[in-house]
Amino acid sequence: MSKQISKEEKLEELHPMDKWLRSERMPHIWCPGCGIGPTLYAWARALDRVGIDKDKVVYVSGIGCSGRGSGYLNVDGFHTTHGRAIPFAIGIKLAKPELCVNVISGDGDLFSIGGNHFIHACRRNDDLLVICINNFIYGMTGGQLAPTTPRGQYATTAPYGNIEHPFNTPHVADASGAVYVARWTSIHVRRLEKSIAEALTMKGFRYIEVLSPCPVNYGRRNKLPEPDDIAEWFRQSSVVRNGADTSEVQIEKDKPLILGNFVKRVEKLTYYEGLKKLEERVRGAR
Repeated sequence: MSKQISKEEKLEELHPMDKWLRSERMPHIWCPGCGIGPTLYAWARALDRVGIDKDKVVYVSGIGCSGRGSGYLNVDGFHTTHGRAIPFAIGIKLAKPELCVNVISGDGDLFSIGGNHFIHACRRNDDLLVICINNFIYGMTGGQLAPTTPRGQYATTAPYGNIEHPFNTPHVADASGAVYVARWTSIHVRRLEKSIAEALTMKGFRYIEVLSPCPVNYGRRNKLPEPDDIAEWFRQSSVVRNGADTSEVQIEKDKPLILGNFVKRVEKLTYYEGLKKLEERVRGAR
């Protein structure tokens, strides 16, 4: 007798990550050389590694190229308004604290219009994993200057070069109270996967910055026009310094890119744990 093959087994025969994908929505919209795909691959592999139930995973995204990821991953997803991914995620976690809530969005969404939400979620120690796919530019809307564009680099709104000081996002997260802070690039897929898996086992506000190529809107304006040019820049310039002082990991033109797992604090009381204790205290006082 021939063995009956389940739907799940058939998917495994196609690709080990197919169970995490909405394959009917392929092909995706991302450009050749973009780092969003490898980042989401590392995230899905990390979920597999930790063994989190797919039905307990939520992917919250904002506006921008990486925001489309919630439509391609076969988990509960929310594609939210610009800059508001973190508030949506906080609401989900408040309503369903048993869920594994992840925010995966871009540098413009999280640190420009959404910057205030980011720092206060760190401060409160909201129980979220936030992954920022940082491509140094507004990639989807025409290549405008972003809060992470390195000084001296070009954008449609900085045709003579950026004169603004960009955010050092790991330092922002660290100074604001995040319990886990790391930075990798989208070509460091195995290290990124391991870092995400570590963060998934923790509670509190965890932040991972992923430096990602944008050949079309960042690369071609900064002498890196081919799909693999920025990846080669990452390969040549990256230096791993686990535990580095986050105030010293600013990204600067022609300087090393400092990567690593920078901060892992002893877990402190999360906002949801504090809220539960408050509710118990109020009930006990009645």
